[in-house]
Amino acid sequence: MALNLNQKKIIVSKIHKISNAALSMITADSQGICVNKLNQLRKSGREIGVTMSVVQNTLLSLAIKNTIFECLKKKIKGSTFIAYSMIHPGSGARLFQEFSKKNTNFKITGAAFEGKLLSITEINKLAEMPTYKEAIIKLLFILKMAIAGKLIYTLSAIKKKKETS
Repeated sequence: MALNLNQKKIIVSKIHKISNAALSMITADSQGICVNKLNQLRKSGREIGVTMSVVQNTLLSLAIKNTIFECLKKKIKGSTFIAYSMIHPGSGARLFQEFSKKNTNFKITGAAFEGKLLSITEINKLAEMPTYKEAIIKLLFILKMAIAGKLIYTLSAIKKKKETS
């Protein structure tokens, strides 16, 4: 079913609004992936603050104009499935990366973060970036290990001192 001009304007303004609020954007080619799998991907994305949609390339190009994701215009080709990370910049990249491991037809085509087009290695780094909660857990673990190390060192020093006296 063809879209009329008003429907297209609504889509462009909706995507533009999301683009202005998002932290990062990732695009993929979803050709050959069944709808049920994409719906499961969307459901898991909603749980972690990732907004996803399939948009016509011309509408997407218009929607990202004058946003930090305008650098992705070069990567918009074929069937474009987009994901915007709203809470954590790496959420969309991590989600797409995990999904592409299970579905070989799903190919990540590009990503943008802070107005910069990312390479494949940078996309991998973005996906591996810990969330706030994961970073706090790592920090607490490191502090716990440092405190335990100091305690062992102190107890060892006390033991040596008692043995020498």
